[in-house]
Amino acid sequence: MSSQSNNAASNPKKRKLSVPHVYVLLVSLTILAAVGSWILPAGEFTREMNETIHRTVVVPGSFKEIASTPVGPFQTFIAIQKGLVDAAEVFFFVFLAYASWFVVLETKALNAFIGWMLRLFKGKSDYILVAFVYIFGMAASVFGMFEETFGFLPLFVGMSIAMGYDAIVGLATIGMAVGIGYTAAVMNPFTVILAQNFAGIPLLSGWAFRLVTWFVMETLVCWWILRYARKIKKDPAKSYMVGIDMGDLQLDHDELVKTPFTARTRAVCGVVVASIVVLIWGVTQKGWYFNELAGLFIVMGILSGLIGGFNPNRLADVYVKGLRDIVFGCMIIGLSRGVLVVMREGHIVDTVVYYLSLPLQDLPRWLAAEGMLAVQNVINFLIPSGSGQAVVTMPIMAPLSDVLGISRQVAVLAFQFGDGLSNLLWPTALIPIMCAIAHVPLEKWYRFFLPFFLIAVAFQGFFIAAAVALGV
Repeated sequence: MSSQSNNAASNPKKRKLSVPHVYVLLVSLTILAAVGSWILPAGEFTREMNETIHRTVVVPGSFKEIASTPVGPFQTFIAIQKGLVDAAEVFFFVFLAYASWFVVLETKALNAFIGWMLRLFKGKSDYILVAFVYIFGMAASVFGMFEETFGFLPLFVGMSIAMGYDAIVGLATIGMAVGIGYTAAVMNPFTVILAQNFAGIPLLSGWAFRLVTWFVMETLVCWWILRYARKIKKDPAKSYMVGIDMGDLQLDHDELVKTPFTARTRAVCGVVVASIVVLIWGVTQKGWYFNELAGLFIVMGILSGLIGGFNPNRLADVYVKGLRDIVFGCMIIGLSRGVLVVMREGHIVDTVVYYLSLPLQDLPRWLAAEGMLAVQNVINFLIPSGSGQAVVTMPIMAPLSDVLGISRQVAVLAFQFGDGLSNLLWPTALIPIMCAIAHVPLEKWYRFFLPFFLIAVAFQGFFIAAAVALGV
């Protein structure tokens, strides 16, 4: 962080273009939400239990204004503590998962594995990036992998740097792959299946159209990443990360190529591979989530450290170092949740959702479908959870699509498009956490991602129009 500050100080133009520190941004949004609770009318939808999916859902047409509950100045800052408590599950999952991966990194087994890959794919590193984009993208599309990828970020950042790229390439290879995997998911249980259930349409219907959108969008990701990666490999001075200290994630290409892949390092990598297999089995077959996955990562870290030659005291010291390294990122989780705590206490989340949906009723059929996409993108700022957003918006958007003469399948498509892509944009979503883990300043990510976001939204708009025209 100090390198970034010094860079900005020496170049006034860069300082003018920089975004606020992510903590400043999130606290400012919390204060803005509190101000909104004084200005916007408080309101809420009636909710009832849906026995089919065992979730509480919104009753369409039930919005009503209620007595104002503005959030006071002191309550606003209490919300930061409440946000940390409210986000405790994901907070500690990231805390433990990262520290466990840090142990694996400290064994140097992954260095040896990357060195082996560099020797194997000499001059063909582009293929590695493309392959992993499709692999992670399919994992997100099929069984909803997103937060589970956080632990892979240090590995891919180090690998990308060693290949002659930078940390943004490593972050994008995972982050954009899973983000687009969500936005164009074929059968994601947390978005597609849940939304189709709310919409009352056959589960997994329209899969062929979504498969086409998934392939096109993931290919677009590959093009965008390779475009930047090749540019900075040719001229490192064009990297957005010039002058940023990568710390322990900085890996040297020549040193990696010379690192032998010994029996011990292969054994550690075997533990990692086995852990990934168990993770996929647990998520898809047993419904594992944060608690189970955190336990899995802890076991992976301990076994990797012991096989890597660490005694118990050394293993504990490495864990502490990893925990210290990720505190910054974990705090972002709580701060971003504080924004939502304020909006919930001010009873303005439902108000915003309701009034965003109203203009759609007066738009032409084809434009209303595009309007649904825009509304879902905005709502994802307020409800950065696929399943949470489905619970709130689909009971509203599905009946609205009937009134507008749009198929409910299009309403589901607009929902998933709006949920996935903007997870890589909004500071209340997951991207600040991923940037912190990857040691990529948020402003550098935005510089890389924002042009792609606009291109991707244009593609989404085209697919929405196509779905309306084809009667999907």
